Amino acid sequence: MTVYIDPPNWPGHGRMWSNLVSDVSYDELHAFAEDSGVPRRAFERDHYDIPSHRYADLVAAGAVEVGSREVVRLLHAAGLRRRKGGGRVPDQESSSSSSPRRL
Repeated sequence: MTVYIDPPNWPGHGRMWSNLVSDVSYDELHAFAEDSGVPRRAFERDHYDIPSHRYADLVAAGAVEVGSREVVRLLHAAGLRRRKGGGRVPDQESSSSSSPRRL
């Protein structure tokens, strides 16, 4: 099981946040999160929002540290990227935009 986490660079609600993702399946991601004590309510579309104070805990539990662009690339490559509103993001080849979308 490999899951990935980006640095806590995302501001929101007075905190900084990381994104926890899988490049295999949502089941793998949910299992890792549950085993690590991350509540299911932290799941949003295709990733878990992780507050900065939990970052080191999740890396110690086995999450692989990657950059934010790599998180997006992994989700796209696995076909797991979901847009706001519930739709999947089209493959990059068929997308009109070549820039990665933010999580």
